[in-house]
Amino acid sequence: MAGGVLLFAFLALLISVPWGYAVLPLFMLVSVLVSLPMVFRDLLNRARSYLGIRDFIFCFPLILYSLIWSWDVWASSETPIDSEYGAMSLWPAMSTVVLVWFRLFPPSPSFWWAGIFTGASLAGCIALFQRWVMMHDRVGNGMNAIPFGNLALLLGCLSLIAYVWRLSQGRCGRGKGVFLLAAAAGGIVASLLSGTRGGWVILPLLSFFIWVIWRSMHDHQVQLSRRFDWDVVVLVSLILVVMMALGSAGPRIATAFDEMHAYWSQDFRGGSIGLRLEMWKGGVILFSERPLTGWGEGGLQSALDTLVSQGLLYPGVSVFTQLHSDMIDTAARRGLVGLVSLLGLYGVPLTLFWRCRRDPDPRVRLLAIAGVMIVTSFMIFGFSQSMLRDVRGLSGYLGLCVGCWAVLRSIESSNRFACPPGERCVNARALVR
Repeated sequence: MAGGVLLFAFLALLISVPWGYAVLPLFMLVSVLVSLPMVFRDLLNRARSYLGIRDFIFCFPLILYSLIWSWDVWASSETPIDSEYGAMSLWPAMSTVVLVWFRLFPPSPSFWWAGIFTGASLAGCIALFQRWVMMHDRVGNGMNAIPFGNLALLLGCLSLIAYVWRLSQGRCGRGKGVFLLAAAAGGIVASLLSGTRGGWVILPLLSFFIWVIWRSMHDHQVQLSRRFDWDVVVLVSLILVVMMALGSAGPRIATAFDEMHAYWSQDFRGGSIGLRLEMWKGGVILFSERPLTGWGEGGLQSALDTLVSQGLLYPGVSVFTQLHSDMIDTAARRGLVGLVSLLGLYGVPLTLFWRCRRDPDPRVRLLAIAGVMIVTSFMIFGFSQSMLRDVRGLSGYLGLCVGCWAVLRSIESSNRFACPPGERCVNARALVR
């Protein structure tokens, strides 16, 4: 129960409260350490019952990524420049402790989904208040607008696929349907009002995930007749709200295309797009010079300044302390060693979630699609922004992945205990009727 409440609070307050990304994970970790003596005798029995090889596989890339990053920090005698904590490189390893604890004492999936919906709704309310009351051009709730917009968009999209799933199961009553759609609208509108362009690429992918859900939910017939008119009204309202928000998104999209054209045709490198392309160019050059281990946490900035002084890069690049791309930034800092660890951080959870999409229990399939969406979204976010060097970006990725995997595995475990061998498929379906 306590773990579920903490998971709910983390997801709900991740971007709506300034210190939610750090205080709640730290409180979780402290709670685990404090409660260890009280449950020590029961740990081994629970470990044998709940922990499986897939859980350890899930933890491995987190520990590897943390070890390589920590080694780089130690070797460079530098803390991550963009972080508020010197121990940021330890966060992935620390998250495995929380994951194991959640596997031994599973939180209810309802806490996970409630946190997602609440976080998306709060993000939308904050964004509308800052835009229409405080008259901000780009909303961000006191943080960088890019991670705020990206995380809000992800929470909104997760709310939308949850709505589609409940609709496919014939379980989406009028009140719940409106709440889920409002949460989805809140997250999407918050992203649009933040002016974050890089994350909008996932919106076309949302249709793919919805299609996967519909194809996988063969357990029940979809019941739409009684609520069809009401759902149409709500969906039209959602579209109108998004179209109003596009009033601020449209100009930024047009500006991006103009700057990209100017970069290639007029060598204009001073805009947002031009600076990103210059940083990526610098990262590729530095990676080619030290492909194995990279330049390190302490050496990247001086190496970029050298390229600027040689006239190879635009001078404005020196202002930035990260290369606005997780892959390029990691490759330049830690070479192939770091790049492999980053690919594992993405690839292993993505593979494990994807393999669960055909589970007999539709609740597991929904969480599997949610997990795939989380990892895929962060891969896309990281294409134009170093999300894993941002405190909220890294905390959000770890918290969302760990929480989603923990509740998914808890459902699998409960099904295994409840269903005799050979009858899991039948009983698992009965659980959701």
